[in-house]
Amino acid sequence: MRTLDIAGLASIFEGLPENPRVVVSGNFASPHVAIGILDKAVPAYRLHALNAQAGLPDREGVTLETAFVGPGMRRSPRLAYVPARLSLVPQLFVRTLPPDIVILHTSRVIDGTVSMGMEVNILPAAVEAVRARGGIVVAQVNARMPYTFGDAVLPVDAVDYAIEVDEALPSPAGGGLDDTSAAIGALVAERVPDGATLQMGIGAVPDAVLHGLKSRRGLKLWSEMFSDGILPLEQEGALDADTPITASFLFGSDALYRWVDRNPRVLMLRTETTNAPALIARNPLMVSVNTALQVDLFAQANASRIRARIFSGFGGQTDFIVGAVHSAGGQSFMALRSWHPKADVSTIIPLVDEPVTSFQPTAVITEQGVADIWGHDERSQARHLIEHAAHPRVREELWEEAHALGLA
Repeated sequence: MRTLDIAGLASIFEGLPENPRVVVSGNFASPHVAIGILDKAVPAYRLHALNAQAGLPDREGVTLETAFVGPGMRRSPRLAYVPARLSLVPQLFVRTLPPDIVILHTSRVIDGTVSMGMEVNILPAAVEAVRARGGIVVAQVNARMPYTFGDAVLPVDAVDYAIEVDEALPSPAGGGLDDTSAAIGALVAERVPDGATLQMGIGAVPDAVLHGLKSRRGLKLWSEMFSDGILPLEQEGALDADTPITASFLFGSDALYRWVDRNPRVLMLRTETTNAPALIARNPLMVSVNTALQVDLFAQANASRIRARIFSGFGGQTDFIVGAVHSAGGQSFMALRSWHPKADVSTIIPLVDEPVTSFQPTAVITEQGVADIWGHDERSQARHLIEHAAHPRVREELWEEAHALGLA
């Protein structure tokens, strides 16, 4: 690994092939300093980042490429969305989306290695693919990036060039626990037994679920990601101390980053491991909690599109639903508000007219109650959704639609 200054790194970027594909750390770990140097040095390129946040270049000449759309790419006219389950994204780098350069955001060097810290995800596969075809790996080495173990660790000879920074990591502020989220979280938590293995996302509902689990014992975590909600469970002794907290990326507060730094309790693994349905299913009592924009009376979920325009993508929802329902004693929950406050519409609808993201969870849970899905015939599923998950304002209309659809 050769450390360069800004001018030196710019000269490396200027030598890239025409319109190169650049894979960078996504979520809240994007290496903005290195990307800024790239953007000034290269007129046109494809920028591949997962769940990109605000601040990435978005100009003529830059194609924003991703399999999961974050707010930093969502409304760009230069977005190139590649539909794919998250567990399969690493295969794209070998097959259809070969990278020319990978830019990582890493820890400082420790014992001849760096760690990708808070963002492992699809990056190990990208590094392997780019090195196999003679491309370049660049690290933005940050003294404040936590050093995590597992697939996060790279030998320094896997990195060609580095630029050193000392910058604070983003700490997305969690929202307060509103009454609706608390109600949904409490209903989900009731269904989680001692000894369960959890998959949780980020947001008010997952935080509310975790809040309701502090009295449990022997809980484990096998998830795409985790955030600050895991800390109270650790402090209360709810987590199994003999089982690593396993995930592929994380983000949250400075306190979380300090806690994971060189913490042997935390194991950061590549996406094709954490999101493999067969490996997920090996966890007994697997509990998967996901959300959606809409759920229809056939228990089909749309978590990806609004008025045919891409909002996010498959992500790991399908991976974890399949893995959880194949787990011994496993459950998969779709947790969402019954009413969308901004759009002022019901989230339980007659029939999804957008591309379906997933279907057939164990249950759909809103603040109204729990609609059991799996193992029930389609008419019972529709009845449960109307009577236990839908907002009272739309139940009469949903019954009329259910009759028209042959579900009542």
